[in-house]
Amino acid sequence: MNKAFTKETDGADDAEDDELPAPPLPAGARNYLTPAGYRRLRGELMALLDDERPKIVETVSWAAKNGDRSENGDYLYGKKRLREIDRRIRFLTKRLDIAEVADPSLHHGNEQIFFGATVTYANARGEEKTVTIKGVDETDNLHGDISWVSPIARALIKARGGDVVQLMTPGGLETLEVLAVKYPKPE
Repeated sequence: MNKAFTKETDGADDAEDDELPAPPLPAGARNYLTPAGYRRLRGELMALLDDERPKIVETVSWAAKNGDRSENGDYLYGKKRLREIDRRIRFLTKRLDIAEVADPSLHHGNEQIFFGATVTYANARGEEKTVTIKGVDETDNLHGDISWVSPIARALIKARGGDVVQLMTPGGLETLEVLAVKYPKPE
């Protein structure tokens, strides 16, 4: 096809450049993070700013000097990657600006469930599960890390070992018994 009939610009992927919505926080709520979660997000931000972005800028600059940009893969993919990096930098900066670090080790030895607790509970069928209540930006369901705004965390918060709590699920009301509550040891 003749190039005159195609529309290719440096902003060809602008539709993809829209920022992805952040994981939801309740209105007026703070963005709680554990100290480890804050360090991880800050480390990712610094790595993007100090390492990855300068390398991509150098590659794009080199590729731009090579002439025709419309068929220059290094230039096109470099610009796309640069937009992705800049989007992630904006996201991390916003999230870290509103972050409030809450150290769960302050509750070490406490039996009441708060942010940062690792809770083992059993449902009515006797199935046991262990979850750790963390910040919205730290959730990892595969490792049992749940958000403090999730329904299960909201049901468990302020309960103690041995308490029975009610959780509303799509399948109906479920009864959970708190078996154990642990917090990390202070460093």
